[in-house]
Amino acid sequence: MTLPYLLRLVCLCFACFFLLHLAIGAAVSLLVPAVLRRAGRMRPRQATHVLLAVRLFPPVFSGLVVLALCAPSYLLLEPAATNEEVGWACLAAALLCVASVGLSAYRGWNAARRSAGYVRYCQMVGRQERLPGENAPVWVIEGSAPFLVLAGILRPRLIISRPVVNALPSGQLAAALLHEQAHRLSRDNFKRLLLLLAPDLFPAWRGFVRLEKAWNRFTEWAADDDAVAGDSQRSISLASALVRVARMGACPQTAPLVTSLLADNQDLAERVERLLRETPEAKAAERRPLAGLIGGLASLAALALLTTQPETLSAVHRLLEQLTR
Repeated sequence: MTLPYLLRLVCLCFACFFLLHLAIGAAVSLLVPAVLRRAGRMRPRQATHVLLAVRLFPPVFSGLVVLALCAPSYLLLEPAATNEEVGWACLAAALLCVASVGLSAYRGWNAARRSAGYVRYCQMVGRQERLPGENAPVWVIEGSAPFLVLAGILRPRLIISRPVVNALPSGQLAAALLHEQAHRLSRDNFKRLLLLLAPDLFPAWRGFVRLEKAWNRFTEWAADDDAVAGDSQRSISLASALVRVARMGACPQTAPLVTSLLADNQDLAERVERLLRETPEAKAAERRPLAGLIGGLASLAALALLTTQPETLSAVHRLLEQLTR
């Protein structure tokens, strides 16, 4: 198919992103078991940072390569005002990229829309009250379904049902609210949105489900640890609150970007066990929190150095020429 200059650039950028993302994502998928084993030796909060970085690395790095190498090499070395043939393989890769990125963008937009609607609904039917352990007012919803959630992305709000307020003693209620405050301070709802926006390797194929489930699990553990802050009495209170709320019945399904006190009942036993046993000492891997940041900065510096080399741009342009055939 013959395309003009700018359309050919767009097609090549999409095709390059798809192929790079596919290659890097496939490599990351193979490393997931090792990454999860490594994360299991870290503190939960550090593990969440590592798993989120691993999940977002393929799209972020692929996008940077396209912007820093592919597009500049085409604009600098490709003759302007020319129409050339673009092969079907390049077109197919570009279309797969558009489909994958489009589906992930819709997934994120739909989740944000539903979450905003859920917050508006709760504000319509609920009212604000002051509860122990929380400085800001909390939205309390009348009804029979038990739940305590953090809803919203930019300005998250704590929302709790009246049965939970009535059932939990003040110490347990304060510990449960501290758990949700930990989610708010770490911006976990925003991070969930980033995971939804991260494109799949192929359209509509979630290839990192195991990694994302592990991130969710470690996120809950990290919020538990932040809430109790090494206080054994508070740890017992939070464990008791989890069990008490779980016995009240299944929590209702809410919007996607909503963090619940009981996000997954299947993990309840392990969470309670962690809260009741003595906190383990920090592992050696936890003493190197800057290793990932240093590695990321080194990768960006190497990429920036490559963009300043004419030989690099020429080599990339030759690869683009091969891709269009």
